Formats: sequence, structure tokens, C-alpha cells
Amino acid sequence: MRAMILAAGLGTRLKPFTDKHPKALAMVNGKSLLQRNVEYLMSYGITEIIVNVHHFADQIIQTVQDHNGWGAHITISDETDEVLETGGGLLRAANYFETEEKWLVMNADILTNLDLHKMMAADEKYAQKAEGELVATLAVTDRISSRNLIFNAAGTLCGWKNNSTGEEKWANPLRDPNTAVKKAFSGIQIVHACFLNEVQLRGKFSLIDAYLQLAQHYAIHYYDHSNGILLDVGKPESLEKAAFIFK
Repeated sequence: MRAMILAAGLGTRLKPFTDKHPKALAMVNGKSLLQRNVEYLMSYGITEIIVNVHHFADQIIQTVQDHNGWGAHITISDETDEVLETGGGLLRAANYFETEEKWLVMNADILTNLDLHKMMAADEKYAQKAEGELVATLAVTDRISSRNLIFNAAGTLCGWKNNSTGEEKWANPLRDPNTAVKKAFSGIQIVHACFLNEVQLRGKFSLIDAYLQLAQHYAIHYYDHSNGILLDVGKPESLEKAAFIFK
């Protein structure tokens, strides 16, 4: 399986570090977030990785070259001309995945011990049992979050809610709200090839918006890893916490 690390974000929550550096190069115990995630993927046999870049792109490119990709074969998807967000970034890299049946996508500022082998096995199971073609399997947890993905009792994506503003987006509204399964997205997903064939959005867009569009006609399931570690290293205090957890 190939993978994509989304590293093009501006990292505004990680200021002042991101005033002069990309968030993917923030350090945790002597290793950048990017290096840690490359090594994480390699520990599961994933050695073909594409990394998208925008904010201080030259620093990421130089770091990858200086360290020979930390042993992985890393391709750069250059987005210095415009910010495309997560969905637009994946679409820009479509040619990298044109011969793949599915691939893994993760945010650069996530640190986790999620067992990818178990997630891959669950994805295979969902693909066999899904009503309609499976577009993606999304890693989630039960943690408190400002935003939630909403699934039905069968584990299929139905909607999204911003808990701070009350805004909701629905693909398939639930007939009985009491059956809603609310989960927090982990920024990690297995995406199937049909995504590239069926997504209608273009330019700058988020993967969540694309999933909500596709969930009207295709299956999108969740994989819950609430019993493991997930750390969103998006703020300076999160870097301090990460240093205690990830040695």
C-alpha cells in the first residue's frame, strides 16, 4: 500500500514556530513530526509515500533530501501555488495512486500508535459487506472534539456537526436521531480508488466535504481505535505532551 502525508497546512495553531517553519518539521524528542510519521508508516511496511507541501515547502523538501527520506521512497506533491486543503491535495496527487486499489492518507501533525494492520483488516471486512462500493474507512475515537462525524448504527457515515457553532452537514439524515453514533475523526483514512473516479469537487476542498458528498451513494465506514494513543500536535502545549509520550 502507498500512503500520503498531508503536510501543506499553514499550522496557525502552532505559532510562533510556524512563522518561520512548516508544522511538519516541529520537533518531538529530536525527531520531526514528518520523520516520526514516515517511520510509523514504514513500521507497517509502507515505504512508498507522497508528501504534499505548501507552507515553507523548501524546508520540507530539503529535509527529506538531507535524510534520504529516512529510508522511505518519498515523492513531493508541490502545492506552493495555492492551498488546496486535504481533499484538493489528494486530488492533486491522483496520478501517484492511479494504479492503486486503495491507499492510506494521514495528517502530518498526528502522532498515534494505531495498529494499521488491524485497520486494514477491518477495511477489507467493510469492503466485503458494504451496501454499495466502499469509498473509505476513517479512523476515529470517542474523544471530546469540537467537531464530530455522525454514523448510523451500521457504522456508515451520515453527517458532520460542529459542536461549537451547531452547524450540521448531512449526507443521509437519520430517521431516528437516537441511533446516531458520534465519533471524532483521527485524520487517518484508507481511501479506495473509486474516490478519485466519483468525487465531484475540484480545487480547494476538504476530504470531509468530499466524504459527505460521496456518502449519499457510497459506503464510508469508521474504524474505532479509542483504546490507543492519538495526539493532535497542533499547539505548542501538545508538543510538550508528545515529548512525554513519544520517545
